[in-house]
Amino acid sequence: MSPTTRKIVCFSDFDGTIFMQDTGHVLFDNLGCGEERRRILDEQIKSGERSFREVSEEMWGSLRVPFEDGFQIMQKELEIDPGFRDFHQFCIANDIDFNVISAGLKPILRKVLSIYLGDAEAASIDIVANDAQIKDDGSEWKPIWRHDTPLGHDKELSVKEGRALVAEEEGEIPLIIFIGDGVSDLPAAREADVLFARRGLRLEEYCIENNIPYHAFDSFTDIRREVEAIMQEDQQKTGGVGKPARFNPRANMWRRVSSKKAVPQFVAATPSREDKMFLWPENFSEYAPPAQTGNVPA
Repeated sequence: MSPTTRKIVCFSDFDGTIFMQDTGHVLFDNLGCGEERRRILDEQIKSGERSFREVSEEMWGSLRVPFEDGFQIMQKELEIDPGFRDFHQFCIANDIDFNVISAGLKPILRKVLSIYLGDAEAASIDIVANDAQIKDDGSEWKPIWRHDTPLGHDKELSVKEGRALVAEEEGEIPLIIFIGDGVSDLPAAREADVLFARRGLRLEEYCIENNIPYHAFDSFTDIRREVEAIMQEDQQKTGGVGKPARFNPRANMWRRVSSKKAVPQFVAATPSREDKMFLWPENFSEYAPPAQTGNVPA
């Protein structure tokens, strides 16, 4: 397939999205605080008793194993989405930037990708996540948070930064695709032009409850098929406005003002109330950020 008329950038959650299990949970349950304590800590996040960042520090701090040792158990328990590797190769072939965005720890995510994809292919994936300080003997695992917030990583801000960087390089705003599974993905997903939610999980439920346009997927094979359709639509040069069922309302606004043929002035646009919800969500209670879920890391 020939390149699209506009740059496409993918941001994908990691745990529960690219991999069916949660890497942190595998480590905590088997080598750290244990499943029972981890579930108690999850409930403290849900109740608001403690912040995601505070609880995560306790969970990571419970590990007392060298970095490499943790991957033996992960290789036994982790299952990668069967269509992911093919989708990533598709992205490479079509000059689509693919980024992992996670509340987890970057060294762990990088290692897991290298194990399952090989070093060369894994190196082509940018990872936007928290860093970590891990002692050689495994006596201390300490997250180095990306942002000074209760979540530690503001995914919404990271997507905005990524979009701005590509816009500066390309000379126009790129089309942003977000792929996720949980409500904790909503702040970042809200910034996307096209949203994919794993079928049957909380992100899809939230989208249905709040009438947020999205595409359900069972594997990355489904995502590839939809992205190919999106690319074909973009090639048709229909003024940059996608079909209402395919793009979210906020995306249509961005597509109008980012079109090379459009006047790049917000004053020239007349956004609907639905557009405004996505452009200024803090002013609309319907789209207020949801309560943080107990998935650690997201």
